Amino acid sequence: MKAVLFDLDGTLFDTAPDFVVVLNQLREQEKLPPLADTTIREVVSNGARAMVQLGFGIDEGDRGYAELRERLLDLYLAHLATHTVPFPGIELLLNQLAEHQIAWGIVTNKPSAYTIPLMKAFTHLPTPGAVICPDDVARRKPDPEPILLACTRIGCSPTEAIYVGDHERDIMAGRAAGMPTIACSYGYIDSDDDPASWNADHLVHNADEIWPLLKQHYLNN
Repeated sequence: MKAVLFDLDGTLFDTAPDFVVVLNQLREQEKLPPLADTTIREVVSNGARAMVQLGFGIDEGDRGYAELRERLLDLYLAHLATHTVPFPGIELLLNQLAEHQIAWGIVTNKPSAYTIPLMKAFTHLPTPGAVICPDDVARRKPDPEPILLACTRIGCSPTEAIYVGDHERDIMAGRAAGMPTIACSYGYIDSDDDPASWNADHLVHNADEIWPLLKQHYLNN
């Protein structure tokens, strides 16, 4: 194994607390009561469209949608890393990978306009070998293109890497790229979804489980 690739929101970083703040700020501006943290957390992995749909009951193409989405993203850009932190165990995991000279990277559907500034708040972490956003490719996850690009930039084949994510599209993308996958049940899982049904090679319930799993199955490969 030469590389471990991660989804960002819900896998590597707990970004939900900042999304909770900004969505409820926008609802307050619209004279609406706040939504529960747990309700918002479930949709974070599905992006701004899902957040606007949850917060205001409208979808892309509906009247007022574009303005609300733009205001939401402006608020988020101003609060990118106010409350966001790595999930418990992630910082240790990245340091363990660095100690064993295993590259790590990010493959996310979060646009670079938000991903790059967010990563600048965590420069104390080992430097990723690749950060791939939808701006970098023609097709985003669940298509394997961004994962394959990450492997190219790191300098490994897909069979020498593993992909870790908290959404079924992450597992679909990793499998389509030809690499082993780890599903994370600690991430932002829809209430009616079950990570055990995603056909990942492994399922973990917290990030502390990832390093022992890698050592057992992949470290000498």
